[in-house]
Amino acid sequence: MTIPVVTIVGRPNVGKSSLLNCLAKRRISIVEPTSGVTRDRVSTEIQHKDYVFELIDTGGMGVKDTDGLTEEIEEQIEIALHKADIILFVVDIREGITPLDSMVAEKLRRLGKKVILIANKVDTPKFEYHISGFHALGFGNPVPLSALEGFGRSELLDKVVSLLPAPCHGLISSVPILKLAIVGKRNAGKSTLINTLVKEQRVIVSDVPGTTRDSVDVQFEIDGKRYLAIDTAGLRKKRQVKDSIEFYSMARAQRSIRRADVALFLIDATLKVSEVDKKLGDYIVSEYKPCIIVINKWDLVSGVETQKFNDYISKCLPGLSFAPISFISAKNDVHVKEMIHLASELYEQAHSRVTTSELNQTMEEAIALHRPTRTRVKSPKIYYTTQVGVAPPTFVLFVNDTKLFDNDYERYLSNQLRNKLPFSEVPLKFYFRARTKAPLSHV
Repeated sequence: MTIPVVTIVGRPNVGKSSLLNCLAKRRISIVEPTSGVTRDRVSTEIQHKDYVFELIDTGGMGVKDTDGLTEEIEEQIEIALHKADIILFVVDIREGITPLDSMVAEKLRRLGKKVILIANKVDTPKFEYHISGFHALGFGNPVPLSALEGFGRSELLDKVVSLLPAPCHGLISSVPILKLAIVGKRNAGKSTLINTLVKEQRVIVSDVPGTTRDSVDVQFEIDGKRYLAIDTAGLRKKRQVKDSIEFYSMARAQRSIRRADVALFLIDATLKVSEVDKKLGDYIVSEYKPCIIVINKWDLVSGVETQKFNDYISKCLPGLSFAPISFISAKNDVHVKEMIHLASELYEQAHSRVTTSELNQTMEEAIALHRPTRTRVKSPKIYYTTQVGVAPPTFVLFVNDTKLFDNDYERYLSNQLRNKLPFSEVPLKFYFRARTKAPLSHV
């Protein structure tokens, strides 16, 4: 059984994205007083009382996109309307009925679906007196709302669920959804990969750089396992961020990495690894995220062996030396499924635990192979190691002096644990703690 779909529509700048954020109680869509900010379908699951439904934000109807994507935006709106069980038709109470509002109303009447008219931007009680004027649109009494202030939120949700067929018990699975952040610089093929995974035109694919602005969450299923793919805005050099829309897009891309269980780091096989790629790789490392380096558009490359390309990537992205590399063609659906299975394996590695005895035995063997450099006055000692967390696997090392253990030795220990314990392809986090105690291992 699939969950019901509730689609938000309206002309540009009536507050559709603010409404999505309001009902979700978190900032999902970019809110910006510029026509055409939302291009793709941005969606999230909403739970209210005993009901669950998917809420979809759409681009403004009637917008003329400055990048020539008007047709693609309208196609995404049509898909969202077709999927909808209930339509939330948003108007701006401050501006009254405009010709575009009337155009939207006429289109919705032809669909014959359940429509809730919402008079948004009722930020003060005086605006409620203007509500009666919207009866002319033909959808009954509008629901007064201030999406920015949250006024009318509960009343609107009550009305939405009253129109749903039945409470959707059991639709939220107790099995966690594996969250995949699909990241990379512009035109690396992120949106194409999303569409391949969900088997539909879920996000706009265009040669225009920066087509995706919001982070778009899309659920899909492979071999009975549920995933959430987060399509993010393509990153570019900071000095090239020319407006607030791009600034918030970049912030969302970084937030998507933080939200994710595994990052799918897309690199265009036809281009050299750039400074943007390196910065993005550094950010993934700083967040200790499991990562697959996804070499996309491999079908366009000829005469290059995968091992040579592996060596090239390792040289360009040394901080991600632990990350596996997957060669795919998102457009032709080549090795995409294998990549997703690999992501599941990384998820399991990141959530693995080992016994304290096994961990300390491995540490003793690592120390015996290579001891940290001693100073003139002090010999480094590791007394005891314990695992204190997962995702990432996190370890506390009790030592005689934390200053005696540098980053190079920490990297050495990470590699040793990856070689011998079930963490072979994920980042590890270490905390060194000073402690005075008879050592288990003398270094």
